[in-house]
Amino acid sequence: MQMLTRNVLLDMELEEDDDEDGDIGDDPASKRPFLTPHKLLPSSQVLENFEQTIVPNFGSLESQQDFRTPEFEEFNGKPDSLFFNDGQRRIDFVLVYEDESRKETNKKGTNEKQRRKRQAYESNLICQGLQLEATRSVLDDKIVFVKVHAPWDVLCTYAEIMHIKLPLKPNDLKTRSSAFDSFNWFTKVLRVDERVIKPEQEFFTAPFEKNRMNDFYIVDKDSFFNPATRSRIVYFILSRVKYHMVNNVSKFGINRLVSSGIYKAAFPLHDCQFGSRSEDPSCPNERYLLYREWAHPRSIYKKQPLDLIRKYYGEKIGIYFAWLGYYTQMLLLAAVVGVACFLYGYLNQDNCTWSKEVCDPDIGGKIVMCPQCDKICPFWKLNITCESSKKLCIFDSFGTLVFAVFMGVWVTLFLEFWKRRQAELEYEWDTVELQQEEQPRPEYEAQCTHVVINEITQEEERIPFTAWGKCIRITLCASAVLFWILLIIASVIGIIVYRLSVFIVFSAKLPSAINGTDPIQKYLTPQTATSVTASIISFIIIMILNTIYEKVAIMITNFELPRTQTDYENSLTMKMFLFQFVNYYSSCFYIAFFKGKFVGYPGDPVYWLGKYRNEECDPGGCLLELTTQLIIIMGGKAIWNNIQEVLLPWIMNLIGRYHSVSGSEKKTPRWEQDYHLQPMGKLGLFYEYLEMIIQFGFVTLFVASFPLAPLLALVNNILEIRVDAWKLTTQFRRMVPEKAQDIGAWQPIMQGIAILAVVTNAMIIAFTSDMIPRLVYYWSFSIPPYGDHTHYTMEGYISNTLSIFNIADFKNKSKGDSFSGLGDYTTCRYRDFRNPPGHPQEYKHNIYYWHVIAAKLAFIIVMEHIIYSVKFLISYIIPDVSKITRSKIKREKYLTQKLLHESHLKDMTKNMGAIAERMVEVVDNNLRPKLE
Repeated sequence: MQMLTRNVLLDMELEEDDDEDGDIGDDPASKRPFLTPHKLLPSSQVLENFEQTIVPNFGSLESQQDFRTPEFEEFNGKPDSLFFNDGQRRIDFVLVYEDESRKETNKKGTNEKQRRKRQAYESNLICQGLQLEATRSVLDDKIVFVKVHAPWDVLCTYAEIMHIKLPLKPNDLKTRSSAFDSFNWFTKVLRVDERVIKPEQEFFTAPFEKNRMNDFYIVDKDSFFNPATRSRIVYFILSRVKYHMVNNVSKFGINRLVSSGIYKAAFPLHDCQFGSRSEDPSCPNERYLLYREWAHPRSIYKKQPLDLIRKYYGEKIGIYFAWLGYYTQMLLLAAVVGVACFLYGYLNQDNCTWSKEVCDPDIGGKIVMCPQCDKICPFWKLNITCESSKKLCIFDSFGTLVFAVFMGVWVTLFLEFWKRRQAELEYEWDTVELQQEEQPRPEYEAQCTHVVINEITQEEERIPFTAWGKCIRITLCASAVLFWILLIIASVIGIIVYRLSVFIVFSAKLPSAINGTDPIQKYLTPQTATSVTASIISFIIIMILNTIYEKVAIMITNFELPRTQTDYENSLTMKMFLFQFVNYYSSCFYIAFFKGKFVGYPGDPVYWLGKYRNEECDPGGCLLELTTQLIIIMGGKAIWNNIQEVLLPWIMNLIGRYHSVSGSEKKTPRWEQDYHLQPMGKLGLFYEYLEMIIQFGFVTLFVASFPLAPLLALVNNILEIRVDAWKLTTQFRRMVPEKAQDIGAWQPIMQGIAILAVVTNAMIIAFTSDMIPRLVYYWSFSIPPYGDHTHYTMEGYISNTLSIFNIADFKNKSKGDSFSGLGDYTTCRYRDFRNPPGHPQEYKHNIYYWHVIAAKLAFIIVMEHIIYSVKFLISYIIPDVSKITRSKIKREKYLTQKLLHESHLKDMTKNMGAIAERMVEVVDNNLRPKLE
């Protein structure tokens, strides 16, 4: 296919007055020389030149009814071909659209507008130096595929514009010994076979410059720019080329064309089928290798081939899998310690004295507990909570305290060691100075209509809005975020009201009388029934609200208009995490720190909304209920996400293939096979990060109530890595490779979670569990003068922690039918530390209460200071960048500068030598005749 030889108008003005794609705004990119390399034609010659120039050379994709032209030959029958029909030019990108001339529709005006915009866009792509070739679909002749190729000169030009780092010379620093090298025989089974996936050769690199092309390591022009780099360059061009202009307002970019339906898809190609090698001997078969050694279930125990992942999908996806793999490795240590603490509690539950007292018919069976709601709720025996108290002994043990302290240290070690690993990847993947390469988003450039003077350069520059307009946008965005957070809190309040109202029903139905013998009471108490049903409903509401909040967060961020893609993702990340944090964790915070804390006492209860009595915890506390909530949310979330990630794309692709093939036995080309895969979406990786960070919060924030949380997270992550790998290699189109230096805004979010986790776990142990009251009783009140024993013991703890209330002191509105049939019972018990009836300070908090409060506050202060001190010490001792990596970075920078400097000096010396020889020759020619 020949390139255009005639100039084509870039800012093409169409007569239609439409704005269906919504992308309007001045185009500052048009003022850049590299985006307008050709001279513009007058507006009056647009349509004439388009038909005369574009049609013969480009093929007039819509006008020609037959594609059998030299430029558009039919599919050559090679399904894995990655080249144009000439077999020489590589396909760097594919655009897909539906031919309007073959569509059965009455919207001729709309079709014509779309056709003209597409023609203008494709002609402008050719003006930028790209080469295009079109072919119809093998299975559906209405679908047209436009294959895009970037020639060598275009690649070099845009590589310099985008500051892409390319090889200068092979790296001579690849000598690194490890203390674990002697154990290679042991870890060999876990590593990818180097004979299958060969290690990548390392190079010293520098930003590409065309005038220093000879300094770069160019062995073969076809392989100098790898396919990922080529696709990234082409996508950069596609995102900044115009397709329409109305009233001096430009519209440009492939994203808008796809979203408005002018193109159906735009994507780079996979290099082969995932299940078999390509027949083309020049194909590297990287997709096949990734599926075999990374995504296949039989490779679940192997380490990830991160270098090949990065090479094929780009640094952004590579850094995600590197982080997820490192997080999973660190979870192994946390899971082992968590299981050990769980087993400690499980094996010692039979030695739990206070649980024995609850289950003892002579102790718990004779303690009558006060009703937990008005009128309907009956009196109940303490021993009906026997089973829940046994389970509580497993989680509310000394091992829980040890594990909470350990996790405070573990999260610091994880973050610090990840920073070091991230620094290594920055060096190995050449992203140390990536921030200098990032360009403004096309959506941002399109809105740059205000001209201001740059304070630093003192030159004019365009910005999307003034300082006053920026303040208005920030205020509106903050107000919207606050509104939606309040809406989430309102949903949490609705769950609380549900718990309060349903608890009354369960209290009236489950324990029918204080002497009831129904077997269900042994396992299903009113508290347990309320907790389980409320947790399930809470999970369902969370899943529903997530769908809404995702769209809201994207709308707010689009209105905010961040400058770069990194700024966009960071802003969206903070909003989404804030929404998800409140959505997922609010119910857990309520159970841990609010439920049962402000209930008053039976004679003077505290009412919620003036109608419902506040919920009370079981005699053993709310820790077991918090554990139940975590299990349901973590387990349900993992199951739901895996169903979405595995079944949904597989079913969609299956349906798409069924409707497309329709029994056809024709071989489909590589671009058509990829077209029928699912699009990943620009925010596909964002949701993967968000899922893992929410899990990270559950593992760290509330781990004191559930030591098995790291084990569940470990099992989920081992599957998550392979599921994500399977999705990318088999079910999704190849994403446009993107550069990334780190995990972005997720890093400070994890640091914030780590700091908050110390506080939450300390408060869970102090206020949610019953550990501190038991310790106070053990060390102080189990011996004289407070106790009846002469040695330290936990006997009598239950009776000591349950206050006494005189049934006659109940208010009239609290009395009901449950007060009949009490027999000789004149008092009931309730969970609190108050003086008994008849005491001078009747129903006031006793001395034990103040001892416990003081012990809880002291515990929180001591635990926080110890863990924060250890965290600070670890952060100080472990540098963010290792000494070896720092030396490598300095060495590479030195050698790179030296190489470029020496090359420049050689050129100068050579030029000066030539000049000197010429001067000597001139002087000799001029002086010799005179001397003679």
